[in-house]
Amino acid sequence: MENKLFSRDFTWMVVGQIISLFGNAAVRFALPLYLLNVTGSAALYGAVTACAMLPMVALLPVGGLAADRANKRNIMVLLDFLTAALLLGFLALRQAGGLTVTLTVTLMLLYGISGVYQPAVQASIPALIGPARLTQANAVVNSVSSLAALLGPVLGGILYSACGLTPVLAVCAGCFFASAVMECFLHIPHVRRPRTGSLWATARADLGESARFLRREKPWIGKMVLTMCGCNFFLSAMILVGLPYLVTEALGFPAAQANRLYGFAQGALAAGGLLGGILAGVLAGRVPVRRAGALLVLAAALTLPAAAVLAWNPGRLAVYGVLTGCFCALMVCASLFSVQMTALLQAETPPALVGKVLSLAMTTAMCAQPLGSALYGGLFELLQGWEFVPVLAAGAATLALAAAAGHILRQAFAMT
Repeated sequence: MENKLFSRDFTWMVVGQIISLFGNAAVRFALPLYLLNVTGSAALYGAVTACAMLPMVALLPVGGLAADRANKRNIMVLLDFLTAALLLGFLALRQAGGLTVTLTVTLMLLYGISGVYQPAVQASIPALIGPARLTQANAVVNSVSSLAALLGPVLGGILYSACGLTPVLAVCAGCFFASAVMECFLHIPHVRRPRTGSLWATARADLGESARFLRREKPWIGKMVLTMCGCNFFLSAMILVGLPYLVTEALGFPAAQANRLYGFAQGALAAGGLLGGILAGVLAGRVPVRRAGALLVLAAALTLPAAAVLAWNPGRLAVYGVLTGCFCALMVCASLFSVQMTALLQAETPPALVGKVLSLAMTTAMCAQPLGSALYGGLFELLQGWEFVPVLAAGAATLALAAAAGHILRQAFAMT
């Protein structure tokens, strides 16, 4: 474990993440957009997105167990190679018929792989970086994710509009292969833990230990995780489904222009996440965590001008600009909040439990997003011409959750 931030292994991991996450962002942009272009159905788009995310939610605990017991580097290398092979397989099968089924299965596998992969990355951070640098290290990893999410949709949108889906997926497969090769040179400290019985008994004991930690030793963390679950259901799902539908379908742009504009909008969201990550690193230790609920209040408030411009409809370019600006600013707040909560959880969790506890927290926080995606897909299609209603409802619900989060954090830090 290093006291300095950019040690050799942490730097290699960050570079590998840049390449891998760029491919991830581009492929998650291109595949659903391709389905939306072919079918034009927001309900189908939302349903497929919801189905795709279910394996990620289900496999996050498995990823947490693996991260605490297996070599984290080997997990990342194996899964990056597997993702490259999966994309090449989709390209080979795409013309065989049954596009919706093939695309849904591919997305489900991609999200499932991510569910096992991400806990290994998160659990590697405290293994490589000392406690004093955790917030900065998480800010770097968050910024890398946002940078990849910025470049992936923008460049992917340009390449997709100009050349179609095949070149996008081929480039993404190359990114995952290159990342896997780089990760082979990582050294992440690993202590082999003895198994207490069969594989199933060991997994059950490990998950039980993590659940007891959240329920008894740090119950306020469990409450915060439930609050984040609500934010994902109401706010994240609304943006995930609403932004592509509004830009590519509801606003009436020509298809090629709409795809490019959606890519730029996704890039703007990623830029907001990048700025939030940078601010989290710069402000590390200066902003009290107990006041993090204020960030959710501001995020909720940013839905108001977005809903207003949809209701007023001063012109499609004006609506597009306001939506993009509001959601970009919202991502700054969300990124700041996410970095603070992740670093806090890593610092408050014993090293032997960090992978499992993080995966349980991520699973709980994300489990509502597939349901939210399906709900908003139906709402946006049902309320054509009244799209401001789901946006406004998401903001109101997030405001209530922000108040709850602020109360939980004030109580927790009043006891320390």
